[in-house]
Amino acid sequence: MAARFPAAGRIPPQAGIGLRAAHYAELAERLPRVGWLEVHAENYFGAGGAPLDYLERLRAHYPVSLHGVGLSLGSSDPLDLGHLARLKALAGRIEPGLVSEHLAWGSFGGRHFNDLLPLPYTEEALRHFCRRVTQAQEFLGRRILVENPSTYLQLAESTIPEAEFLREVARATGCGILLDVNNLYVSAFNHGLDARRYLDMIPSRQVAEIHLAGHTRRGGGHREFLIDTHDAPVADAVWALYRRALERFGPVATLIEWDAALPSLERLLAEAGRAQAAMETPYAHAA
Repeated sequence: MAARFPAAGRIPPQAGIGLRAAHYAELAERLPRVGWLEVHAENYFGAGGAPLDYLERLRAHYPVSLHGVGLSLGSSDPLDLGHLARLKALAGRIEPGLVSEHLAWGSFGGRHFNDLLPLPYTEEALRHFCRRVTQAQEFLGRRILVENPSTYLQLAESTIPEAEFLREVARATGCGILLDVNNLYVSAFNHGLDARRYLDMIPSRQVAEIHLAGHTRRGGGHREFLIDTHDAPVADAVWALYRRALERFGPVATLIEWDAALPSLERLLAEAGRAQAAMETPYAHAA
C-alpha cells in the first residue's frame, strides 16, 4: 500500500532543487532546509526499488513536483495512454503539488528520441497541442503545467510568436505555465529576440513555477550560440532576467535545475538560496 503523506503537498512560493540519485542518501540523512523537491517523473515509474523508496521517504518531509520529459505532447502519434497511466499512478502514490510537461515533442512512429524537439507555431499545431493537453488533463484528473522550450532553430512554417502560442494554450485548456527563464534566455539569444518582451506577453496568473539552470556558450563571433545543458551555475544574465520575472509575477516556486556535472549538495542548496533571497526582496512582491 502506498504511503500517506502530510496534507501540505502544495508547492510553496519558495526555492526548490531537483532530486538526483547522487544526493539521495545525503538529503535523506540531513533533511536540509529547502522549500521543495522536483523529480523527473519517468525515473519513478517502476513499482519499487531504491529510487522510489528514497522519493517516498523524502516526500514525508518535503512537497514534491513531478516533471515529465517523455509524454511528447506535441507529437502527431496518438497520446501514449500507458505513459499517462503510469504518471497517474505515480501521482496517486506521491501526491505531488504540481505536474508538468513541455511545449515540445519527442516521439514519432512509436520511436522515442532523447530530446525535446520544437513545434511549428501554427494555428493547426495550436489546436492539436491544446487537444493533447486537454486529453492529458482529463486522464490525470488534474491541471498540468506546460514549460517553454529552449530552441536552436526557428521553423519557417511558424506564424505565431512562442509566447503568444503558450499564452493561448493556457487560455484554451486551463493549464498552467512553467516558465523556464534559462530556456527563455537561451532561445532569445539564439534567435536575436527580446526576452523581456516575451515575459511581458505571459499572463501572470498562469505562471505556477519557474526553472533556473545553467547553459553552455559555443562558437564565437557571429556564430556564437547557447545550449541548455543544466551543467553549470545559473548565469548572471539569467539571474537578471529572473529578477525581472519576479517584478512581473511576484514570488513563484522556483527550481534550480542541475542535471549534469552535478555539484555537491551544499553547492546546489547555495544556488537555491540565491533564488530564495531574490524572492524575498521588496521588488519581488510588486505583482
